[in-house]
Amino acid sequence: MATLSAYSSPPWPNPNPDPDLLATQDELESQTQSPSEPQSYGSQSSIMPPNPNPSPISNYNTSVSSPPQSTAQPPPISLLHVSFNQDSGCFAAGTDHGFRIYNCDPFREIFRRDFYGSGNSGGGIAAVEMLFRCNVLALVGGGPDPQYPPNKVMIWDDHQSRCIGELSFRSEVRAVKLRRDRIIVVLEQKIFVYNFADLKLLHQIETIANPKGLCAVSHGAGSLVLVCPGLQKGQIRAEHYASKRTKFIMAHDSRTACFALTQDGQLLATASTKGTLVRIFNTVDGTLLQEVRRGADRAEIYSLAFSSTAQWLAVSSDKGTVHVFSLKINPGSPGIERSQSISEPNHAVTTPASSLSFFKGVLPKYFSSEWSVAQFRLIEGSQYIVAFGHQKNTVVILGLDGSFYRCQFDPVIGGEMTQLEYHNFLKPEAAF
Repeated sequence: MATLSAYSSPPWPNPNPDPDLLATQDELESQTQSPSEPQSYGSQSSIMPPNPNPSPISNYNTSVSSPPQSTAQPPPISLLHVSFNQDSGCFAAGTDHGFRIYNCDPFREIFRRDFYGSGNSGGGIAAVEMLFRCNVLALVGGGPDPQYPPNKVMIWDDHQSRCIGELSFRSEVRAVKLRRDRIIVVLEQKIFVYNFADLKLLHQIETIANPKGLCAVSHGAGSLVLVCPGLQKGQIRAEHYASKRTKFIMAHDSRTACFALTQDGQLLATASTKGTLVRIFNTVDGTLLQEVRRGADRAEIYSLAFSSTAQWLAVSSDKGTVHVFSLKINPGSPGIERSQSISEPNHAVTTPASSLSFFKGVLPKYFSSEWSVAQFRLIEGSQYIVAFGHQKNTVVILGLDGSFYRCQFDPVIGGEMTQLEYHNFLKPEAAF
């Protein structure tokens, strides 16, 4: 799942919360809360389950509402974070004044939560993690005027429009991942795995310095597979919790910049800080299954995404181009045969390779590289993440400049993708 980052209640939320965000836009506009004084929760490393004596007001000194009515122009919104949910059907945006949730197809804003203090200030949200389409989200404060301390993960129930619990740490939270049964919190050099139902700490993992908060988890019906940086540069650690096995994969010689998992956790795509090659591994035995080339010059890879059938891989980078690669996974690898059997008959375009590929082993590896079959050009300079759409052969691209693109690629001919849709999701009226 791609990501970019610039209390008191009834019992703790069900590990399988409501499957849909229940509140409508009209209901949301009618809900407001009164401010209240913050409460002290003890040491930074404490875990706060919900208070058994509910309070009808928020634990934070700001209200959840629309911006105050005034003749003055509302302050401009700055994006701090954007990420897809687990099935890429929705995405979340964290801003310097709250967060917003959008549907991808059809594109529309589902709801927003704006946090305003005095003088239209405050409310920065640096991370928003959805749990499919349910009412429970994880929030982390950030930006110049954060809504919550950046060392806390706040569990938000949108049915109640407030936080119902928190996890507190001694250092800043870099990322959060949610499953229906687990909460995974990523710090600079440590990862914590909690049981969703009671916030019991189940596992701790030490990593190399991880300022980006790199971590990926499986979201299939099976047990948890978690992938994170190891203790050496270029090393990836894959935790298979069902079999209680840990696999270390030396993916790159340089530091890892980005990685992604398939829904079942069987396939891993990785890119290094060089950004020229993307490698696909089997997470069970660490086998390198395929290597594709984004380009010859260095690039910063922002996101990687598998299609639902693991037939395609999408890549975005600071070069302003989104690439789609055809995957040719070894059928003998565990968990891979299923991906191929459910995909459609393989009429896909042959992956482009250099015409000098017959010199393989003689000329540099560059000349026998596998290149992308489809591309979409974007404006350089902004950060973009990518995911596959729910419609056939489509990709969805999100930018930290507020851009939303939906494009389609031709699996037979390849080449330049066709733009189907564009919106500025910070300014819906500007959609065209």
